[in-house]
Amino acid sequence: MPSTLTGLCEYREEIRKSRFITFAAPITSAQQAHTFIDQHSDLNASHNCWAWKLGDQYRSSDDGEPGGTAGRPILSAIEAQDCDQVVVLVIRWYGGIQLGTGGLARAYGGGANKCLQNADKFPLVTRVALRCACSFSEWVLVKLRISELNGVLREETFTANGVDLQLAIAEEHIQALQQQLADLSRGRIVLERYPLKAND
Repeated sequence: MPSTLTGLCEYREEIRKSRFITFAAPITSAQQAHTFIDQHSDLNASHNCWAWKLGDQYRSSDDGEPGGTAGRPILSAIEAQDCDQVVVLVIRWYGGIQLGTGGLARAYGGGANKCLQNADKFPLVTRVALRCACSFSEWVLVKLRISELNGVLREETFTANGVDLQLAIAEEHIQALQQQLADLSRGRIVLERYPLKAND
């Protein structure tokens, strides 16, 4: 089962006088991946090479290294570790000794691999998109029930009558959540499925 990271992780090594720092982090959008790359890149470094994977989407960059020696090995490391929704940035400060194309691929791919191996991960669960409405007085308890079943609260909209919630939860937990919310609201809160938009 694919997994993603719980947070930012870092790995440092020196290979034949070149310094490498690898950063990896979880992402939920392509925009988030590129924001992370922009924020963590070092413009004084020789190269800022990266790759990210988000479901069927993926991108990589060699940032001036010979074609295929950096971005692709980083992406291969993400896939080898069965990671998804992840961005990896490998920064290199050139130390004066050329590594050759094979050495570069091993350095970039190896740094990404070691960084992801050492990272704290959690499995990615396929969740179903749902929505419901609750009163202000029920709102905190509803959020607690969603959290207890490892659900994700996507959106909260406050209305005159209470709160409209959009959430996502694993299929096997829907029945339990529906029962808990019904008990909480005397049957008034009803979970309703809706299709996810492409950018969700």
